[in-house]
Amino acid sequence: MQEQSVITREIAVAGGVFAPGHLGELTQVVDFALVDAVLEETGTVQKRVRLLPSRVVVYFVLALALFERCSYRAVWGKLVASLDALALVRPCTSALCRARRRVGAAPFQALFETLAGPVAGPRTPGAFWRGLRTVAIDGTSLHLPDSEPIASRHAKRKRKGEDVEFGYPLLRLLVLIECGTPAVLATAFGPETTGETTYAERMLHRLTHGMLVPLDTGFDGYPLLLQLRSTGAEFLCRSGARRIPLITRRLPDGSYLSTFGMGKPPVRIVEAWITVTYQDGTVRREQWRLATSLTDHTRCPSRELVALYHERWQAETAYFSIKATMLDGRILRSHRPEEVDQEVYALPTVYQALIRITADATTSRPSLDPDRISFTVALETPRDQVTTAAGIIPREVTLVGTIGHAILDNLLPTRRRQRAKARTRKNPTSKYSKNSLQHPATAQHYTLEAEVTVMEEGLKARSKR
Repeated sequence: MQEQSVITREIAVAGGVFAPGHLGELTQVVDFALVDAVLEETGTVQKRVRLLPSRVVVYFVLALALFERCSYRAVWGKLVASLDALALVRPCTSALCRARRRVGAAPFQALFETLAGPVAGPRTPGAFWRGLRTVAIDGTSLHLPDSEPIASRHAKRKRKGEDVEFGYPLLRLLVLIECGTPAVLATAFGPETTGETTYAERMLHRLTHGMLVPLDTGFDGYPLLLQLRSTGAEFLCRSGARRIPLITRRLPDGSYLSTFGMGKPPVRIVEAWITVTYQDGTVRREQWRLATSLTDHTRCPSRELVALYHERWQAETAYFSIKATMLDGRILRSHRPEEVDQEVYALPTVYQALIRITADATTSRPSLDPDRISFTVALETPRDQVTTAAGIIPREVTLVGTIGHAILDNLLPTRRRQRAKARTRKNPTSKYSKNSLQHPATAQHYTLEAEVTVMEEGLKARSKR
Protein backbone atom coordinates (compact mmCIF):
# COMPACT_ATOMS: atom_id res chain seq x y z
CA MET A 1 0.00 0.00 0.00
CA GLN A 2 1.39 3.38 -1.01
CA GLU A 3 2.18 5.72 1.87
CA GLN A 4 0.13 8.90 2.20
CA SER A 5 0.93 12.28 3.66
CA VAL A 6 -1.67 14.40 5.41
CA ILE A 7 -1.04 18.13 5.67
CA THR A 8 -3.04 20.16 8.14
CA ARG A 9 -2.70 23.85 8.91
CA GLU A 10 -4.35 26.52 11.00
CA ILE A 11 -6.00 29.57 9.45
CA ALA A 12 -6.49 32.69 11.54
CA VAL A 13 -9.19 35.07 10.26
CA ALA A 14 -11.59 37.62 11.70
CA GLY A 15 -14.55 36.20 13.56
CA GLY A 16 -18.11 35.58 12.31
CA VAL A 17 -19.38 37.46 9.25
CA PHE A 18 -16.11 39.47 9.16
CA ALA A 19 -14.10 36.38 8.14
CA PRO A 20 -14.26 36.97 4.34
CA GLY A 21 -12.70 40.41 4.83
CA HIS A 22 -9.02 39.85 4.06
CA LEU A 23 -6.31 40.04 1.37
CA GLY A 24 -4.08 37.19 2.49
CA GLU A 25 -0.67 38.48 3.58
CA LEU A 26 -1.52 41.93 2.14
CA THR A 27 -3.86 42.25 5.12
CA GLN A 28 -0.73 42.99 7.17
CA VAL A 29 -0.34 46.21 5.14
CA VAL A 30 -4.06 46.99 4.81
CA ASP A 31 -4.91 45.75 8.30
CA PHE A 32 -8.25 45.54 10.11
CA ALA A 33 -7.53 48.52 12.36
CA LEU A 34 -6.69 50.74 9.37
CA VAL A 35 -9.84 49.78 7.46
CA ASP A 36 -12.02 50.25 10.54
CA ALA A 37 -10.43 53.67 11.12
CA VAL A 38 -11.15 54.97 7.60
CA LEU A 39 -14.72 53.65 7.78
CA GLU A 40 -15.20 55.47 11.08
CA GLU A 41 -13.57 58.63 9.71
CA THR A 42 -15.80 58.69 6.62
CA GLY A 43 -18.98 57.74 8.49
CA THR A 44 -19.56 54.57 6.47
CA VAL A 45 -19.64 51.95 9.23
CA GLN A 46 -22.79 49.84 9.00
CA LYS A 47 -25.58 50.82 11.42
CA ARG A 48 -26.17 47.15 12.20
CA VAL A 49 -24.02 44.11 11.50
CA ARG A 50 -25.21 42.65 8.22
CA LEU A 51 -24.07 39.60 6.27
CA LEU A 52 -21.85 42.04 4.34
CA PRO A 53 -20.34 44.45 6.91
CA SER A 54 -18.61 47.56 5.57
CA ARG A 55 -15.14 46.19 6.43
CA VAL A 56 -15.80 43.08 4.37
CA VAL A 57 -17.03 45.20 1.45
CA VAL A 58 -13.81 47.25 1.51
CA TYR A 59 -11.70 44.10 1.28
CA PHE A 60 -13.98 42.74 -1.44
CA VAL A 61 -13.50 45.86 -3.60
CA LEU A 62 -9.72 45.68 -3.05
CA ALA A 63 -9.87 42.02 -4.06
CA LEU A 64 -11.68 43.08 -7.25
CA ALA A 65 -8.59 45.18 -8.06
CA LEU A 66 -6.38 42.19 -7.29
CA PHE A 67 -8.43 39.85 -9.52
CA GLU A 68 -9.52 42.08 -12.41
CA ARG A 69 -10.14 39.08 -14.69
CA CYS A 70 -12.73 37.56 -12.35
CA SER A 71 -16.43 38.22 -11.84
CA TYR A 72 -17.95 39.36 -8.53
CA ARG A 73 -18.96 35.82 -7.52
CA ALA A 74 -15.58 34.41 -8.55
CA VAL A 75 -13.72 36.98 -6.44
CA TRP A 76 -15.95 36.26 -3.46
CA GLY A 77 -15.27 32.58 -4.01
CA LYS A 78 -11.53 33.23 -3.71
CA LEU A 79 -12.00 35.14 -0.44
CA VAL A 80 -13.85 32.20 1.14
CA ALA A 81 -12.18 29.31 -0.72
CA SER A 82 -10.34 28.06 2.38
CA LEU A 83 -13.05 28.99 4.87
CA ASP A 84 -15.57 26.21 4.16
CA ALA A 85 -15.60 25.15 7.80
CA LEU A 86 -17.21 28.48 8.73
CA ALA A 87 -20.26 27.97 6.52
CA LEU A 88 -20.16 31.56 5.27
CA VAL A 89 -22.79 33.25 3.13
CA ARG A 90 -22.45 33.24 -0.67
CA PRO A 91 -24.06 36.55 -1.69
CA CYS A 92 -25.44 37.04 -5.19
CA THR A 93 -23.98 39.59 -7.62
CA SER A 94 -26.75 42.14 -7.02
CA ALA A 95 -26.15 42.02 -3.25
CA LEU A 96 -22.44 42.70 -3.79
CA CYS A 97 -23.27 45.59 -6.15
CA ARG A 98 -25.61 47.15 -3.59
CA ALA A 99 -22.95 46.74 -0.90
CA ARG A 100 -20.44 48.62 -3.06
CA ARG A 101 -22.86 51.50 -3.52
CA ARG A 102 -23.63 51.57 0.20
CA VAL A 103 -19.98 52.01 1.18
CA GLY A 104 -19.12 54.50 -1.59
CA ALA A 105 -15.74 55.91 -2.61
CA ALA A 106 -14.81 57.98 0.47
CA PRO A 107 -13.23 55.14 2.52
CA PHE A 108 -11.09 54.11 -0.45
CA GLN A 109 -9.83 57.64 -0.96
CA ALA A 110 -8.90 57.84 2.73
CA LEU A 111 -7.30 54.40 2.60
CA PHE A 112 -5.20 55.31 -0.44
CA GLU A 113 -4.08 58.63 1.05
CA THR A 114 -2.99 56.79 4.20
CA LEU A 115 -0.86 54.25 2.32
CA ALA A 116 0.48 56.67 -0.30
CA GLY A 117 3.97 58.06 0.19
CA PRO A 118 7.66 57.48 -0.54
CA VAL A 119 9.26 54.21 0.51
CA ALA A 120 12.88 54.61 -0.62
CA GLY A 121 15.67 54.93 1.89
CA PRO A 122 18.66 57.26 1.47
CA ARG A 123 20.68 54.50 -0.24
CA THR A 124 17.97 53.12 -2.53
CA PRO A 125 19.43 53.03 -6.07
CA GLY A 126 17.76 55.45 -8.49
CA ALA A 127 15.66 57.25 -5.87
CA PHE A 128 17.96 60.20 -5.11
CA TRP A 129 20.13 62.58 -7.13
CA ARG A 130 22.66 64.72 -5.28
CA GLY A 131 20.63 64.45 -2.09
CA LEU A 132 17.28 65.24 -3.73
CA ARG A 133 14.48 62.66 -3.81
CA THR A 134 13.37 62.41 -7.45
CA VAL A 135 9.61 62.21 -8.02
CA ALA A 136 7.67 62.50 -11.27
CA ILE A 137 4.22 63.62 -12.39
CA ASP A 138 2.64 62.17 -15.50
CA GLY A 139 -0.78 61.31 -16.88
CA THR A 140 -2.55 58.54 -18.75
CA SER A 141 -6.08 57.52 -19.77
CA LEU A 142 -8.26 54.63 -18.62
CA HIS A 143 -11.10 53.18 -20.68
CA LEU A 144 -14.54 53.03 -19.06
CA PRO A 145 -17.65 50.97 -19.87
CA ASP A 146 -19.83 52.52 -22.58
CA SER A 147 -22.92 52.96 -20.38
CA GLU A 148 -25.26 55.94 -20.22
CA PRO A 149 -24.39 56.98 -16.62
CA ILE A 150 -20.69 56.92 -17.47
CA ALA A 151 -21.10 58.79 -20.79
CA SER A 152 -22.89 61.64 -19.02
CA ARG A 153 -19.68 62.42 -17.11
CA HIS A 154 -16.82 61.05 -19.21
CA ALA A 155 -16.61 61.93 -22.90
CA LYS A 156 -15.17 59.88 -25.74
CA ARG A 157 -12.52 61.08 -28.17
CA LYS A 158 -13.28 63.03 -31.34
CA ARG A 159 -11.25 63.23 -34.51
CA LYS A 160 -9.94 66.67 -35.42
CA GLY A 161 -12.43 68.64 -37.47
CA GLU A 162 -15.22 66.14 -36.79
CA ASP A 163 -18.04 66.14 -34.25
CA VAL A 164 -18.33 62.34 -34.12
CA GLU A 165 -17.30 60.49 -30.96
CA PHE A 166 -15.63 57.08 -31.10
CA GLY A 167 -14.17 54.47 -28.77
CA TYR A 168 -14.84 54.17 -25.04
CA PRO A 169 -15.48 56.95 -22.52
CA LEU A 170 -12.15 58.04 -21.07
CA LEU A 171 -10.91 58.93 -17.61
CA ARG A 172 -7.75 61.00 -17.17
CA LEU A 173 -5.48 59.72 -14.39
CA LEU A 174 -2.40 61.50 -13.05
CA VAL A 175 0.02 60.13 -10.47
CA LEU A 176 2.90 61.56 -8.49
CA ILE A 177 5.42 58.73 -8.14
CA GLU A 178 8.77 58.23 -6.48
CA CYS A 179 11.45 57.46 -9.04
CA GLY A 180 13.34 54.26 -8.35
CA THR A 181 10.74 52.33 -6.38
CA PRO A 182 8.15 53.49 -7.98
CA ALA A 183 5.76 54.21 -5.10
CA VAL A 184 2.69 56.42 -5.53
CA LEU A 185 2.65 59.62 -3.49
CA ALA A 186 -0.62 61.06 -4.82
CA THR A 187 -3.18 60.67 -7.56
CA ALA A 188 -5.81 62.84 -9.22
CA PHE A 189 -8.35 61.85 -11.84
CA GLY A 190 -11.55 62.84 -13.61
CA PRO A 191 -12.97 63.51 -17.08
CA GLU A 192 -10.39 63.66 -19.87
CA THR A 193 -11.84 66.98 -21.00
CA THR A 194 -10.04 68.59 -18.04
CA GLY A 195 -6.36 69.34 -18.71
CA GLU A 196 -3.46 67.58 -17.03
CA THR A 197 -2.19 70.74 -15.33
CA THR A 198 -5.48 71.11 -13.43
CA TYR A 199 -5.11 67.63 -11.98
CA ALA A 200 -1.39 68.18 -11.33
CA GLU A 201 -2.21 71.21 -9.15
CA ARG A 202 -4.31 68.95 -6.90
CA MET A 203 -1.22 66.86 -6.06
CA LEU A 204 1.28 69.63 -5.33
CA HIS A 205 0.50 69.57 -1.60
CA ARG A 206 2.31 66.21 -1.41
CA LEU A 207 5.59 67.80 -2.52
CA THR A 208 8.11 68.86 0.12
CA HIS A 209 11.50 70.49 0.43
CA GLY A 210 14.22 68.10 -0.75
CA MET A 211 12.27 66.75 -3.74
CA LEU A 212 13.12 67.18 -7.43
CA VAL A 213 10.31 66.81 -9.98
CA PRO A 214 11.10 66.01 -13.65
CA LEU A 215 8.14 67.17 -15.78
CA ASP A 216 7.01 66.72 -19.38
CA THR A 217 6.47 69.58 -21.82
CA GLY A 218 2.77 69.80 -21.02
CA PHE A 219 3.58 71.01 -17.49
CA ASP A 220 5.87 73.91 -18.47
CA GLY A 221 3.33 76.65 -17.70
CA TYR A 222 4.77 79.31 -15.42
CA PRO A 223 1.79 79.40 -12.97
CA LEU A 224 2.11 75.65 -12.28
CA LEU A 225 5.89 75.82 -11.88
CA LEU A 226 5.61 78.77 -9.50
CA GLN A 227 3.06 76.86 -7.39
CA LEU A 228 5.41 73.86 -7.40
CA ARG A 229 8.32 75.99 -6.16
CA SER A 230 6.17 77.39 -3.36
CA THR A 231 6.13 73.85 -1.83
CA GLY A 232 9.92 73.92 -1.48
CA ALA A 233 10.45 71.28 -4.18
CA GLU A 234 12.70 71.79 -7.23
CA PHE A 235 11.66 71.14 -10.84
CA LEU A 236 13.29 69.99 -14.08
CA CYS A 237 10.86 70.58 -16.94
CA ARG A 238 11.20 70.23 -20.69
CA SER A 239 10.12 73.52 -22.21
CA GLY A 240 8.07 73.78 -25.40
CA ALA A 241 9.74 74.88 -28.63
CA ARG A 242 7.55 77.98 -28.83
CA ARG A 243 9.00 79.41 -25.62
CA ILE A 244 12.08 81.57 -26.26
CA PRO A 245 13.46 82.50 -22.82
CA LEU A 246 15.32 85.76 -22.33
CA ILE A 247 19.00 85.29 -21.44
CA THR A 248 19.84 87.27 -18.31
CA ARG A 249 23.19 85.65 -17.56
CA ARG A 250 25.31 83.02 -19.31
CA LEU A 251 26.88 80.29 -17.19
CA PRO A 252 30.23 78.51 -17.79
CA ASP A 253 28.66 75.09 -18.49
CA GLY A 254 26.67 76.39 -21.50
CA SER A 255 23.40 76.95 -19.65
CA TYR A 256 22.01 80.38 -18.80
CA LEU A 257 19.74 82.11 -16.31
CA SER A 258 16.37 83.49 -17.30
CA THR A 259 13.22 84.56 -15.45
CA PHE A 260 9.49 83.92 -15.34
CA GLY A 261 8.86 87.65 -15.36
CA MET A 262 9.44 90.89 -13.49
CA GLY A 263 9.94 90.18 -9.78
CA LYS A 264 9.78 86.38 -10.29
CA PRO A 265 12.56 84.01 -9.14
CA PRO A 266 15.32 83.11 -11.64
CA VAL A 267 15.16 79.93 -13.69
CA ARG A 268 18.04 78.12 -15.35
CA ILE A 269 17.75 77.01 -18.97
CA VAL A 270 19.72 74.08 -20.41
CA GLU A 271 19.60 73.84 -24.21
CA ALA A 272 21.19 70.77 -25.76
CA TRP A 273 21.45 68.60 -28.83
CA ILE A 274 20.64 65.03 -27.79
CA THR A 275 22.02 62.06 -29.71
CA VAL A 276 20.39 58.74 -28.78
CA THR A 277 22.00 55.56 -30.12
CA TYR A 278 19.83 52.47 -29.69
CA GLN A 279 21.09 48.94 -29.21
CA ASP A 280 20.18 48.02 -32.81
CA GLY A 281 22.31 50.86 -34.19
CA THR A 282 19.46 53.30 -34.85
CA VAL A 283 20.46 56.91 -34.14
CA ARG A 284 18.03 59.68 -33.24
CA ARG A 285 19.05 63.32 -32.83
CA GLU A 286 16.85 66.08 -31.43
CA GLN A 287 16.92 69.37 -29.55
CA TRP A 288 15.94 69.70 -25.90
CA ARG A 289 15.30 72.80 -23.83
CA LEU A 290 15.09 72.09 -20.10
CA ALA A 291 14.03 74.63 -17.49
CA THR A 292 15.04 74.05 -13.88
CA SER A 293 14.93 75.82 -10.54
CA LEU A 294 18.42 74.43 -9.79
CA THR A 295 20.43 77.53 -10.66
CA ASP A 296 23.80 76.41 -9.23
CA HIS A 297 25.71 75.13 -12.28
CA THR A 298 28.63 73.84 -10.17
CA ARG A 299 26.49 71.67 -7.88
CA CYS A 300 24.06 70.63 -10.65
CA PRO A 301 25.98 70.24 -13.96
CA SER A 302 23.97 70.59 -17.17
CA ARG A 303 24.96 67.20 -18.59
CA GLU A 304 23.81 65.41 -15.45
CA LEU A 305 20.47 67.22 -15.61
CA VAL A 306 19.99 66.10 -19.22
CA ALA A 307 20.70 62.48 -18.25
CA LEU A 308 18.50 62.76 -15.15
CA TYR A 309 15.48 63.95 -17.14
CA HIS A 310 15.00 60.36 -18.39
CA GLU A 311 13.96 59.33 -14.84
CA ARG A 312 10.49 60.84 -15.30
CA TRP A 313 9.61 57.77 -17.34
CA GLN A 314 9.45 55.85 -14.06
CA ALA A 315 5.81 56.99 -14.06
CA GLU A 316 5.27 54.87 -17.18
CA THR A 317 6.52 51.85 -15.22
CA ALA A 318 3.83 52.45 -12.61
CA TYR A 319 1.17 52.86 -15.31
CA PHE A 320 2.30 49.66 -17.03
CA SER A 321 2.04 47.75 -13.75
CA ILE A 322 -1.51 49.02 -13.16
CA LYS A 323 -2.90 49.02 -16.72
CA ALA A 324 -1.13 46.02 -18.28
CA THR A 325 -0.38 43.74 -15.31
CA MET A 326 -3.25 44.40 -12.90
CA LEU A 327 -5.98 45.41 -15.37
CA ASP A 328 -4.55 43.17 -18.11
CA GLY A 329 -5.49 45.82 -20.68
CA ARG A 330 -9.18 45.67 -19.74
CA ILE A 331 -11.59 48.53 -19.30
CA LEU A 332 -12.77 49.27 -15.76
CA ARG A 333 -15.66 47.12 -14.54
CA SER A 334 -17.75 49.87 -12.84
CA HIS A 335 -20.86 51.16 -14.67
CA ARG A 336 -21.68 54.18 -12.48
CA PRO A 337 -19.55 57.30 -11.90
CA GLU A 338 -19.41 56.87 -8.10
CA GLU A 339 -18.31 53.25 -8.52
CA VAL A 340 -15.66 54.35 -11.03
CA ASP A 341 -14.18 56.64 -8.35
CA GLN A 342 -14.22 53.74 -5.91
CA GLU A 343 -12.47 51.40 -8.36
CA VAL A 344 -9.85 53.97 -9.39
CA TYR A 345 -8.88 54.54 -5.75
CA ALA A 346 -8.81 50.78 -5.09
CA LEU A 347 -6.33 50.09 -7.91
CA PRO A 348 -3.49 52.34 -6.66
CA THR A 349 -4.26 51.27 -3.06
CA VAL A 350 -3.53 47.63 -3.90
CA TYR A 351 -0.59 48.70 -6.07
CA GLN A 352 0.89 50.76 -3.21
CA ALA A 353 0.42 47.89 -0.76
CA LEU A 354 2.44 45.67 -3.11
CA ILE A 355 5.13 48.36 -3.47
CA ARG A 356 5.43 48.64 0.31
CA ILE A 357 5.98 44.88 0.58
CA THR A 358 8.60 44.96 -2.19
CA ALA A 359 10.30 47.88 -0.41
CA ASP A 360 10.55 45.78 2.76
CA ALA A 361 12.07 42.96 0.70
CA THR A 362 14.69 45.23 -0.90
CA THR A 363 15.50 46.74 2.50
CA SER A 364 16.67 43.30 3.64
CA ARG A 365 19.29 43.50 0.87
CA PRO A 366 20.64 47.07 0.98
CA SER A 367 22.49 46.88 -2.36
CA LEU A 368 19.51 45.48 -4.29
CA ASP A 369 18.21 47.73 -7.08
CA PRO A 370 14.36 47.93 -7.05
CA ASP A 371 14.48 47.66 -10.86
CA ARG A 372 15.16 43.93 -10.39
CA ILE A 373 11.83 43.36 -8.64
CA SER A 374 9.26 41.51 -10.76
CA PHE A 375 5.87 43.16 -10.28
CA THR A 376 4.23 40.09 -11.82
CA VAL A 377 5.64 37.90 -9.05
CA ALA A 378 4.66 40.53 -6.48
CA LEU A 379 1.08 40.36 -7.81
CA GLU A 380 0.65 36.61 -8.36
CA THR A 381 1.91 35.57 -4.92
CA PRO A 382 -0.72 37.50 -2.92
CA ARG A 383 -3.38 36.26 -5.33
CA ASP A 384 -2.49 32.71 -4.27
CA GLN A 385 -2.50 33.71 -0.62
CA VAL A 386 -5.99 35.18 -0.84
CA THR A 387 -7.27 31.84 -2.10
CA THR A 388 -5.50 29.92 0.69
CA ALA A 389 -6.28 32.59 3.34
CA ALA A 390 -2.61 32.58 4.36
CA GLY A 391 -0.81 35.18 6.43
CA ILE A 392 -3.89 37.20 7.39
CA ILE A 393 -3.07 37.30 11.11
CA PRO A 394 0.60 36.27 11.46
CA ARG A 395 1.90 34.48 14.51
CA GLU A 396 4.97 36.72 14.43
CA VAL A 397 5.73 39.92 12.52
CA THR A 398 8.69 39.69 10.13
CA LEU A 399 10.14 42.21 7.68
CA VAL A 400 10.13 39.71 4.82
CA GLY A 401 7.13 37.39 4.57
CA THR A 402 6.03 34.87 1.96
CA ILE A 403 5.50 37.55 -0.70
CA GLY A 404 8.89 39.08 0.03
CA HIS A 405 10.69 35.74 -0.21
CA ALA A 406 8.94 34.97 -3.52
CA ILE A 407 10.10 38.34 -4.85
CA LEU A 408 13.70 37.80 -3.74
CA ASP A 409 13.76 34.27 -5.16
CA ASN A 410 12.64 35.50 -8.61
CA LEU A 411 14.70 38.63 -9.24
CA LEU A 412 15.00 40.02 -12.75
CA PRO A 413 18.45 40.38 -14.37
CA THR A 414 20.33 43.60 -13.68
CA ARG A 415 19.03 46.30 -16.02
CA ARG A 416 20.73 49.39 -17.30
CA ARG A 417 18.82 52.52 -16.36
CA GLN A 418 19.09 53.96 -19.89
CA ARG A 419 16.47 51.73 -21.45
CA ALA A 420 13.83 52.80 -23.97
CA LYS A 421 10.41 51.19 -23.76
CA ALA A 422 8.68 50.22 -26.99
CA ARG A 423 6.05 52.80 -28.00
CA THR A 424 3.42 51.25 -30.24
CA ARG A 425 -0.18 51.92 -31.13
CA LYS A 426 -2.14 49.62 -28.84
CA ASN A 427 -5.71 50.40 -29.90
CA PRO A 428 -7.50 52.19 -32.75
CA THR A 429 -8.51 55.12 -30.52
CA SER A 430 -4.94 56.00 -29.62
CA LYS A 431 -4.08 59.66 -30.13
CA TYR A 432 -0.43 58.67 -30.60
CA SER A 433 -0.91 56.77 -33.87
CA LYS A 434 1.05 59.38 -35.84
CA ASN A 435 4.08 58.71 -33.62
CA SER A 436 3.83 54.92 -33.65
CA LEU A 437 6.80 54.46 -36.03
CA GLN A 438 9.11 56.98 -34.37
CA HIS A 439 10.09 54.75 -31.45
CA PRO A 440 11.67 51.27 -31.18
CA ALA A 441 9.37 48.32 -31.84
CA THR A 442 10.97 46.52 -28.89
CA ALA A 443 12.46 47.69 -25.60
CA GLN A 444 16.15 48.49 -26.07
CA HIS A 445 19.10 49.89 -24.18
CA TYR A 446 20.61 53.07 -25.53
CA THR A 447 23.48 55.49 -25.02
CA LEU A 448 22.88 59.22 -24.73
CA GLU A 449 25.23 62.03 -25.67
CA ALA A 450 24.38 65.65 -24.88
CA GLU A 451 25.96 68.73 -26.43
CA VAL A 452 24.92 71.70 -24.31
CA THR A 453 24.66 74.82 -26.46
CA VAL A 454 22.25 77.71 -26.92
CA MET A 455 19.99 76.90 -29.87
CA GLU A 456 20.62 79.05 -32.94
CA GLU A 457 16.96 79.75 -33.66
CA GLY A 458 16.61 80.96 -30.10
CA LEU A 459 19.46 83.44 -30.60
CA LYS A 460 17.86 84.75 -33.79
CA ALA A 461 14.51 85.22 -32.07
CA ARG A 462 16.14 87.05 -29.17
CA SER A 463 18.09 89.31 -31.52
CA LYS A 464 14.81 90.56 -33.04
CA ARG A 465 13.51 91.81 -29.67
